[in-house]
Amino acid sequence: MPKNRNTFSFLARWPRRAASRAVHAGWSWAQRAGAVTAEHPGRLRFGAIGAGTRLAFPQGTVFGEPWIELGAHCIIGEQVTLTAGMMPDLDLGPDPILTLGDGVVLGRGSHVIADTTVTIGSDTYCGPYVYITSTNHSYDDPHEPVGKQWPRMEPVVIGPGCWIGTGAVILPGARLGRNVVVAAGAVVRGEVPDHAVVAGAPARVVRSWDPEKGWQPPLRTPAPVPIPEGVTPEQLLALAELDEMRETP
Repeated sequence: MPKNRNTFSFLARWPRRAASRAVHAGWSWAQRAGAVTAEHPGRLRFGAIGAGTRLAFPQGTVFGEPWIELGAHCIIGEQVTLTAGMMPDLDLGPDPILTLGDGVVLGRGSHVIADTTVTIGSDTYCGPYVYITSTNHSYDDPHEPVGKQWPRMEPVVIGPGCWIGTGAVILPGARLGRNVVVAAGAVVRGEVPDHAVVAGAPARVVRSWDPEKGWQPPLRTPAPVPIPEGVTPEQLLALAELDEMRETP
């Protein structure tokens, strides 16, 4: 009798398992087929899209593509919004509005809203749900709904090599220097110098690099040890497995 119940239970679960495998296989196929690259742009016609750049599927809201230029080897996560102009089908002139340098990474769910120019330098990495905008609502008239008042626009420039943490907001007029670190959840406006760490809302500089003294205040963690030259990936994997064996009681 228990054997019969087990057989019946297996037969009852089999259709759901089969359906689950089919759904996952179909979704994997959709992700591969729906990704946007220079070779397979789909419906999107960007002003430029470099070799090796990939927009993951499903994409977020994308419009104003002729005024969006993406460098080479960029990684654009799922549900990332990229817009140029206040609405689709506007003529924005001869120059690009939104520019991403080579090797830019935009994490899942991020938004880059470029009603006027937004420039993101090469090798800048953004965590998920980062919001970068060149437009802010105005509220000058106390008798008019804020959403109906004409917004203010200021260009945004993010230098190369920056790291922007999860949920950070980059406001209109922000100008970030080279290799700036923006803490998760920070709200950034104004100028940020090269090699600075900013945090808070509004963000302020909490650490900066001095050519003579190094990081001020000093880092609390030791610098990572670089991988020696000539070490192969197989040797690194063997070392990692050895460490696991030593930690296992």
